[in-house]
Amino acid sequence: MMITMNTTGDHTPAVQRARQQAEELEGVFLNTLVKEMFAGIKTDGAFGGGFGEETWRSIQSEELANAMAKAGGLGIADQMMGDLLAMQEAAQNNNPMNGAAIR
Repeated sequence: MMITMNTTGDHTPAVQRARQQAEELEGVFLNTLVKEMFAGIKTDGAFGGGFGEETWRSIQSEELANAMAKAGGLGIADQMMGDLLAMQEAAQNNNPMNGAAIR
């Protein structure tokens, strides 16, 4: 059974930071998938190939992947949010100095 958390309405800095990190990781994953997709496209011909195309394809795949991640992507970021927040809470609860004044 998969449990998902609704963290889209929580605007605390920690949740926003965790959400951003989860979306960035999903973007990296999607970027890898998109690059592989573009690798299969033949670019022979008068207007294909070369250093310029390689550079453009790299930028295009990165931006496409980031846009996909921000729009919901594959749902990887949503699935990771619960784990990220649980690990953050566990780390705070296990830290004996949490909330203590430093002298």
